[in-house]
Amino acid sequence: MEAKEQTKVPRTLPELEKHTEAFWTGGQCGQLMINQCSACQHYIHPPVPMCPICHSRDVTATPVSGKAEIVSYTVNHMPWIPGLEVPYVVAIVGLTEQQGLNITTEIININPDKVFIGMQVKVLFEQHEEIYLPLFEPLSAT
Repeated sequence: MEAKEQTKVPRTLPELEKHTEAFWTGGQCGQLMINQCSACQHYIHPPVPMCPICHSRDVTATPVSGKAEIVSYTVNHMPWIPGLEVPYVVAIVGLTEQQGLNITTEIININPDKVFIGMQVKVLFEQHEEIYLPLFEPLSAT
């Protein structure tokens, strides 16, 4: 997993909070960090400080493979803000570590017409200040 230099794409950046910081900054080390319950091993996303399965508060950010499959997507053609290049793909990807462990993201480095449900993708990071946004590209991309 690698970090991509900041692009000219305008981005709204998240605020770092104690239970989300690892998710938003793990890209600095090339790792996608997902909260995991130490008691029952359930992965938790979006990051919250308590396991929704066993209610344990022993939750720790853990590196995952960064490999996923596109579960759903849409191609956006509306330039919502000045400087936003269209079209682009907004997708829900399911991480391989756990059924239902989904992330909403952008699919990059592919023509939007070539994206399909079931496509295998991998994470890469786009740095903006101290935030490393997890974006995904086709697994076969080099």
